[in-house]
Amino acid sequence: MTHPIQWPAEAIWESVAPQLPGFTVEVLPQIDSTNTELMRRARTGQLEPILLVAEQQTAGRGRLGRDWHSDEGAASAQSLTFSLGLPLAPQDWSGLSLAVGLSVVESLHADLRLKWPNDVWLRDRKLAGILIETASLGDQRYAVIGIGINLLPRDASGLSTPPAWLGEVLPGLTAPQALLRLIPTLVRTIQQFEHHGFSPFQTRFNARDALDGLAVTLSDGMTGMAHGVDSQGALQVDTPQGLQKVTSSEVSVRPLSPPPYEHF
Repeated sequence: MTHPIQWPAEAIWESVAPQLPGFTVEVLPQIDSTNTELMRRARTGQLEPILLVAEQQTAGRGRLGRDWHSDEGAASAQSLTFSLGLPLAPQDWSGLSLAVGLSVVESLHADLRLKWPNDVWLRDRKLAGILIETASLGDQRYAVIGIGINLLPRDASGLSTPPAWLGEVLPGLTAPQALLRLIPTLVRTIQQFEHHGFSPFQTRFNARDALDGLAVTLSDGMTGMAHGVDSQGALQVDTPQGLQKVTSSEVSVRPLSPPPYEHF
């Protein structure tokens, strides 16, 4: 018999609402995509801050249109999928996904690393992804920040590298427990980014940068050595033509060799 999952909605609300007036938490058993749903709502004028959690996603989306869905069955035990929607008005949006990723890894485990611009890695495998979308209504802009995290092993069919899962470093951590660890810090991070931009996060991101010091190739064919990010979150790549700063969200970065981890 499958027991209903006990989500810590009240505990999350109590920790976030004082800093984010009007904040609500909603959990759905199934939906096509939490990001898609919040974008739909935003376009109809629903711009209140909300955390939307899905126990199962049937049409989740990742960066560049890639799929990110929960497997049917014990989906909520295998992965954690949610979106945070809120009005946001930073002076500069550059680096938001990097700050979000940093919040995720710092909230979960010291072994996690960040692959620019918005993937969470465990060693040389993807453990989590981030998708940020925005909607404008009048002079107000609404940000939808979607995060998908593998908690247990998942189907690797069609993937060149099997994905990582959080249970490798945090065995037994449930989706509700992970959510409670993530959300309060994530909200504080976003608010800090709104007021100060990416610059305060630069040093901490570079300390978790999975690509730093690696030879990389970009989707446009350029190759070079990755050297962290600048104060606006641009990837710095040392090429034969000199130091290049990569900012396009359409650029994919793939290391030519896996990161050199000594401890497994």
